[in-house]
Amino acid sequence: MSTRIVEIRAKVMRQNDLLAHALRERFETSGVSVVGLVSSPGSGKTAFLEKLLSGLARDFRVAALVGDLATENDAARLKRATPNVRQITTGTICHLDAQMIEKALEGWQLDTLDFLFIENVGNLVCPSSYDLGEELRFVMLSATEGEDKPLKYPTIFNSSDVAIITKMDLAEAAEFDVAAARRNIESVRPGMQIFEVSAKTGSGMQRVFQLLRDQLAHSRETRPALQIQTIQ
Repeated sequence: MSTRIVEIRAKVMRQNDLLAHALRERFETSGVSVVGLVSSPGSGKTAFLEKLLSGLARDFRVAALVGDLATENDAARLKRATPNVRQITTGTICHLDAQMIEKALEGWQLDTLDFLFIENVGNLVCPSSYDLGEELRFVMLSATEGEDKPLKYPTIFNSSDVAIITKMDLAEAAEFDVAAARRNIESVRPGMQIFEVSAKTGSGMQRVFQLLRDQLAHSRETRPALQIQTIQ
């Protein structure tokens, strides 16, 4: 029985990887930069994303897919920043997968977007195994969660590109050791870019905005045939 379960899981993962590869090619052809966000529940992921969408929407065309087990509360909140938001309700499934992303994108003209953000279900275990076709993946931990998250969940940090430490406005009150958190991230993912931010105060957000602008410009330089447009 255990062999059968392993075989089924391997088939599911292969199917997901193939679909994620197709999504990535589709994103690249459309010229949209796709960024995934993963974290545990309560890390401030939605507040951070709302800040990103609001800031980038002044100059770029932005959209978001939001994963959650139930409710459309996060999507409703993010629509204050942009109308281009869709909720993915997963029920009992603790992660998004490539098939969910493909279905959620139905009817969207990707070539009319500059940035697409995918907010995964709050979980630091399951999402690490599922490629969604993103160009970048942000893994987030908050100052209120403690410094040892990277040591407890190394796989999600190894499968991500950038670490975001959120709720830095609460770091002192929570007695959060930033240096220790950075050491822990470095120990499991050497050389990883780390940003310290507060969505509430806006501290550190400009560096993230610049990273995203640079990433979009770099991606489009490798695809010179694409017509680059921004909001005038």
